Amino acid sequence: MPQEFWFLKNCPLFQQLKDDELRRVESGSRAKKFAAKSPIYLPADESQSVFLLASGRAKICHLTPDGKQSILAFIEPGELFGELALFSDDTTRDEYAEAIDPTTVVRIPADLFSELLANHPAVTLGVTKMIGLRRRRIERRLKNLLFLSNRERLVHLLLELSELYGKRTGDGVELTIKLSHQDLANVIGSTRETVTVVLGELAGERLIRVGRRKVTLLNLERLASSVHTAPPQLPDAQPAPKTIQATG
Repeated sequence: MPQEFWFLKNCPLFQQLKDDELRRVESGSRAKKFAAKSPIYLPADESQSVFLLASGRAKICHLTPDGKQSILAFIEPGELFGELALFSDDTTRDEYAEAIDPTTVVRIPADLFSELLANHPAVTLGVTKMIGLRRRRIERRLKNLLFLSNRERLVHLLLELSELYGKRTGDGVELTIKLSHQDLANVIGSTRETVTVVLGELAGERLIRVGRRKVTLLNLERLASSVHTAPPQLPDAQPAPKTIQATG
């Protein structure tokens, strides 16, 4: 079985397609591997394709006018990205995509994917929901950037990451995504130095524990209440261990 076909067949968006339909998409698609920190596409590249992340992890970024990186979204296996090629008349891209880990990406021509959307409402609905969810997250971060302090923005980001990548442990909720202080700063529109200071403050209050590119939320409820919001629903949906309830 061609690897593109296997990747497509195991993507939730395509699971309702028949094998002959998958083969048609596969025949026009190409899989490519990227090393960590390698660009998948760049600003001003032609936007004639959409991409399916088959394995690894990637991020969508934008360069600010002063040349700083702003992270717009993290992409997980099974997710599409570069999808604006389907809905825009622009022939080039504004943002860029970069592999976080060693990554495999399937490139699907935009015209082939548009044909698939026209023939399968379920796929169209899935793509629409994905775009809407991603847009809501970006809009929420923008509002936070305008109205909240650096500490509040960082706490909201940690809570969002726990909802997406949190894993309950005996100590609390470990974020399985590995991000540097600079990565966190690039998401919330701050500086690495400020993020380091705020993480130190939160660690000193025993709300989190920080290791090398690793963060554990020691008290999810108290962390959420510090920014007047409810604790997020974690991916595993398991009851919180008693140790998380301790206020220290």
